[in-house]
Amino acid sequence: MTNEWCGWREATERALYGPDDGFYMRPGGPGPAGHFRTSVHVSPLYAGAVATLLCRVDTALGHPDELALVDVGAGRGELLTGVLAALPDEVTARLRPYAVERAARPQGLDPRIGWRGELPAPGSVTGLLFANEWLDNVPVDVVETDADGVPHRVLVRADGTERLGGPVDGADAEWLRRWWAPLSAPDAASRSDAASRSDVPSPGLRAEIGRPRDEAWARAVRTLRAGLAVAADYAHEQGDRPPFGTLTGFRDGREVAPVPDGNCDITAHVALDACAGPSAQRLTQRAALHALGVDGRRPPLALAVTDPAGYVRALSAAGSATELTDPAGLGGFGWLLEPVGEACAGLLGAGGAA
Repeated sequence: MTNEWCGWREATERALYGPDDGFYMRPGGPGPAGHFRTSVHVSPLYAGAVATLLCRVDTALGHPDELALVDVGAGRGELLTGVLAALPDEVTARLRPYAVERAARPQGLDPRIGWRGELPAPGSVTGLLFANEWLDNVPVDVVETDADGVPHRVLVRADGTERLGGPVDGADAEWLRRWWAPLSAPDAASRSDAASRSDVPSPGLRAEIGRPRDEAWARAVRTLRAGLAVAADYAHEQGDRPPFGTLTGFRDGREVAPVPDGNCDITAHVALDACAGPSAQRLTQRAALHALGVDGRRPPLALAVTDPAGYVRALSAAGSATELTDPAGLGGFGWLLEPVGEACAGLLGAGGAA
C-alpha cells in the first residue's frame, strides 16, 4: 500500500483487491467468514431459502435443460455449497453453479461449482443470480460538505488520514442530486452565495456516492438471458439516508475504523433504490424469508414429549430463523429482486416491508 492521497474508491479498491496485499486476495486466509458473519454463516436455513427461490425460478422458466445459479461475491463458496445440499436431485442434475469471486478458488470446494473471477458474459445464463453482501464491498467515493455546505470528495491515505479534495461535479454530483438529496451539490452558479441559502446542506455531512454500485448491479443483471437477479445487503432508502454516511471496517469479527491499509474489510451500506431497475421489487429480508418459508415460530411443546430430539432440532432452527428475520438485525437488510423476462416477476408475492 502507498500512502499517497486519493479518493476512497481508489483506496478501497487497493486495500481490498490489490493483487499482492489486498484484504480479500491473500491466499490461504479464512475469507469473509473469518471477519464477519453474513446470513449465509448464521444458519443453513438461508441456503435452504435460496434453494427454494431457485426452484421457483426453475418452475417459472419451465424447467430449462440447463439452470444456472450465479453467486456473486461468493466468499469461499459457502452459499453454493449449502444450496447444492438443499436442492432436490432433479434440479441438481440440470444445475450449473457459478461462483464469481476475485480471490482464488479455495481448496476442497465441490468440483461441480465453477469458479470465475468475473461475471458471465451478458445474456449467457438462464436462472438465478444471487449477490449476498456483494454490493457493499463495491468501492465508492466518500464526500463531505465544507463550511459553505458544498460537497467535496474526501481524500484519504493508507493510514486513514483524511482531507477534503475538490468539489463534486459531473455524474457524481448528478447522482447526489437524484439519490442523496440532503447533500445535493449546489451548481457552480449558486456556490458564491451558498452561505445565504436555506437549502444548502450543513457543514460536515457525509455520503457515499453509489454510482459504481448502480453500474455493477446493472452489469450483473445483464448476464441473465432470463430469470431473476437478487441482491441482499445492508441498505438505506431515499428520505432516510444516514447524515454522516456508513463507511466502516471489520476485522476478526469486530467493527473497526475503516483504514485502507489492507488489514480490514471496508464496507458501506447500499442505496438499493438507486440500483433498482423499473421492474424491480424491494423487500426487507424478513419479508423475503417469510415468503420463502423461513420464520421463527417455536415448535409445539407436545413435540418435546413425542420426539425430544426433533423438538431440540426444531427449537434450534426457530432460533436461527429469528436471527435471520430480526427487523433490528439481519431481517432489516434490503432485498432487491430484478426479473429478466416476465416469467420470474412477482415470485415472492406483491412485496412489502413486513
